[in-house]
Amino acid sequence: MTQFANVWRVALWFGFIAFAFSTVPAQAQEAGKPAANFELPNLTKESVKLSDYLGKVVYLDFWASWCAPCRETFPWMNQMQQKYANQGFEIVAVNIDTKRTDADKFLAQVPAGFTLLFDSKRSVAKTYALKGMPTSFLIDRAGNVVSTHLGFQKNRAGELEADIVKVLERAGI
Repeated sequence: MTQFANVWRVALWFGFIAFAFSTVPAQAQEAGKPAANFELPNLTKESVKLSDYLGKVVYLDFWASWCAPCRETFPWMNQMQQKYANQGFEIVAVNIDTKRTDADKFLAQVPAGFTLLFDSKRSVAKTYALKGMPTSFLIDRAGNVVSTHLGFQKNRAGELEADIVKVLERAGI
């Protein structure tokens, strides 16, 4: 296959992803408003609702096996979960791969020490009107969106952690 054909194939793939995310209903979760509740299966196929975490500060992260920055996010999220769990902090990571096997391969290489949910039909991803991967939402104990973060950069991880600490301190335990 020629280099042009490879470039074309990659361009089509990214075009498809951009189209898939651009055609979702405009229900983006706004700061100060309640986070949309949902119900998805976890690793053991048990049903989990976002509302199960009311009373906790939640870092809701959307990820996919093909997302390169997601590989960098997981070690950071493991660290945050371990560091702040005793203060009522919970990371809930929603995978949007259409095939669970793709997510499982990723997880075999990049382990997760936090709650994992699976949205193979991307219905929750559509509700949250994702613009890219990864996308995360910081949610307070009352279930309201505090902030939204698109992408992940190691050099800005301290800012994300500071946001988490502010919400934990403001909310109390």
